[in-house]
Amino acid sequence: MATPKRKVQRERRDRRLEARVTNTDKALIEHAAFLSGDTVSGFVVSKLRRRAKEVIQQHREMDLSDRDREVLVSALIERDPEPNEAMKRAARAHDAYIGRS
Repeated sequence: MATPKRKVQRERRDRRLEARVTNTDKALIEHAAFLSGDTVSGFVVSKLRRRAKEVIQQHREMDLSDRDREVLVSALIERDPEPNEAMKRAARAHDAYIGRS
């Protein structure tokens, strides 16, 4: 027995977004929409939505990177400036390896 298909609730498209473009850009967009089997409006909205999400994600990554950098720098600054024994041994081994005495 086939299961009945449920209607997917879609958000109403009742807001307008306008842009001024050149004849060349308009023709290019119309041609691309036609080739992709979409309306100009559907084509433009899908591309703008995807790009908007990319920009927002990049911004979040930059914010996270800035925050991470601040945490790292704070952790390094707050650390004891004196090297421990393991670091001293490593420095001596490095000096011996490169021929510094």
